[in-house]
Amino acid sequence: MDLNLLRALDVLLQENSVTRAAERLGTSPSTTSRMLARLRRAVGDPLLVRAGQELVPTARALELRQEVGALLRGCDNVLRPGAGFDAGHLRRTFRVQTTEILVAGVAGALIESIHAEAPDVDVVFLPEAVEGGAALRQGGVDVELGVLDNLDPEIRTRPLKRTALVGVARSGHPLFRGRIDARRLAAADHIGISRLGKRLGPLDTALAERGLRRRTAVVVPSHTSAMMLASDSDLVALTVADWLPGTIAALGLRTFPIPLELPCLELGMAWHPRNSSDPGHRWFRDRLAAVVAPAEAT
Repeated sequence: MDLNLLRALDVLLQENSVTRAAERLGTSPSTTSRMLARLRRAVGDPLLVRAGQELVPTARALELRQEVGALLRGCDNVLRPGAGFDAGHLRRTFRVQTTEILVAGVAGALIESIHAEAPDVDVVFLPEAVEGGAALRQGGVDVELGVLDNLDPEIRTRPLKRTALVGVARSGHPLFRGRIDARRLAAADHIGISRLGKRLGPLDTALAERGLRRRTAVVVPSHTSAMMLASDSDLVALTVADWLPGTIAALGLRTFPIPLELPCLELGMAWHPRNSSDPGHRWFRDRLAAVVAPAEAT
């Protein structure tokens, strides 16, 4: 059995879908379907069978899933060219799960950086729809970028950047008419940012330690909607320090330091260990790190 067929088997057993496997393999669904037929004949098992609108793995397929992955990793190590990895020949799509504000800050620079070396590499950014490392384990996500928590124990991580939170409000907000202290900050109406609708966060804890309490007048699911709302109201939001300054200025917003001690955001990336030694994956992680944290990545 040739190595390309084993790679097709590996992806098919991860995706349980001919269409998604074809996308990851860079082939058409019809070509991937033919490879699945060859695999079924070679193994003597249907491998993936129809269950309603989906394909589900057979018992034999479940047995093969880990074996095939381990075998391919070993083959990659043995057959890796001594001359090194050439990104110019890489044809691949990488999937990055991250927040909307990080996408806005890194996507343009990342695409410019990778296309300078690998013009056939594409990137798909996915929202934080799946918590933890399940998507990394299942192969639906190549890299998770952001504040990392609730990861599976085997997931590999790399710290990238420590950054502070700052306040943001429209340039003509009454807060800017004097010194912004904790009491004046607490008196303003705030915008909460949470996909899960949470109203409380580190700022509330810090205010409570001083006997203060803020009013979170509205909760929105993204930083984009928070900044749009802040630009057209007297509501105050939190954002990442030194991030998207051009966008903030274009929206007529202004940032200010929080007059309280808040924990910094620890930004990092996470990936599944099966990709640790993959030269293409490692190359992509390095390019992503260089865009998110240029000083730390050098």
